[in-house]
Amino acid sequence: MKFKFLGKLSVVATVLAASLSIAHAQEKIVNVYNWAEYTTKDTIPDFEKRTGIKVRYDTYDTNDILQAKLLTGKSGYDVVVPSTHYASRQIEAGLLQKLDKSKIPNWEHLDPEIMAIVAQVDPGNEYLIPWGFGTDGLGFNVTKAKEILGQDVDLADWDLLFKPENAAKLKQCGISILDEPAQVFPAVLHYIGKDPNSTNPDDYREALNVLKQIRPYIRQFSSSGYINELASGDLCMVYGFNGDVLIGADRAKEAKQPFVVDYFIPKGGAPVWFDTMAIAKDAKNVDEAHAFINYIEDPEVHAAITNQMFYPNANKIARNYVKPEIANNEMLYPDAEVAKTLFVIKPQSLQILRLQTRLWAELKSGK
Repeated sequence: MKFKFLGKLSVVATVLAASLSIAHAQEKIVNVYNWAEYTTKDTIPDFEKRTGIKVRYDTYDTNDILQAKLLTGKSGYDVVVPSTHYASRQIEAGLLQKLDKSKIPNWEHLDPEIMAIVAQVDPGNEYLIPWGFGTDGLGFNVTKAKEILGQDVDLADWDLLFKPENAAKLKQCGISILDEPAQVFPAVLHYIGKDPNSTNPDDYREALNVLKQIRPYIRQFSSSGYINELASGDLCMVYGFNGDVLIGADRAKEAKQPFVVDYFIPKGGAPVWFDTMAIAKDAKNVDEAHAFINYIEDPEVHAAITNQMFYPNANKIARNYVKPEIANNEMLYPDAEVAKTLFVIKPQSLQILRLQTRLWAELKSGK
């Protein structure tokens, strides 16, 4: 009897193990690799609840990190979010796969004008669908900056960063710039009167000289950490992303800090960029990836992300659900006159990318 009972237990255990194995095999999952600060606390849980698809969600803070993952050919991710100036090369290199628009019914909500701009690097809009877009400009602890530079100072001026005499004054309260050469060099080139998407190596060396003049006054190179440092008062000026600066401003306000943080598009023009959702070539969960992309492009879902993270999106209908104080903020949604001065960061040749990387290492080393 004893052995017969144990035999029955063995059969039950085998059945249970098989059932668990089948359940695990049937579990749907999507692996998402995205920029930090690009969702709300409800974005992922709501998607999982609506679809039954589990999300593994990881973040990065530079395009170079994402590119390195994709180049391995075994990234482990399904949905990735490259900026357009990197995505173009990734398309050419076969690192992304075409989207099946029939599986993205919310595609109809996308703004045709924005999609036309994205089509400059993705003809026919076959591979990319925008998550968010923004500008690179100047973020300030306005209170501290005016104490140092004077109450009448115009904070929408590239001179405050690129003229050494100004940077020297702001050193005492901290300067941070983005840690990505492809985001920094176009602004410097524009500042010195060159094509921001120049293909001339000499232009980049001239831009490097401008950066070297202010290098002694740069406290850090950071593409995300400056948000909390602005909010806590540990930084005075940043060259950063508009949405990130305004997240810092919101956090400072919530913490009832005795200072104001704000973002400025410098007069004369600034870089504009687009972060786009794409499906990695080696994606294992393609249907789930399409479901995730379609969910993000639900107007109310994407508006909720913009309302909390301050980055505009390409969903035309979503703007109806964006808070008026955000939708009417011209530092996020520039008016027609300012929009004319903005320039898109375009993809560069491998030769220029290598040059940028080499010059950037030279800058950061302080040599």
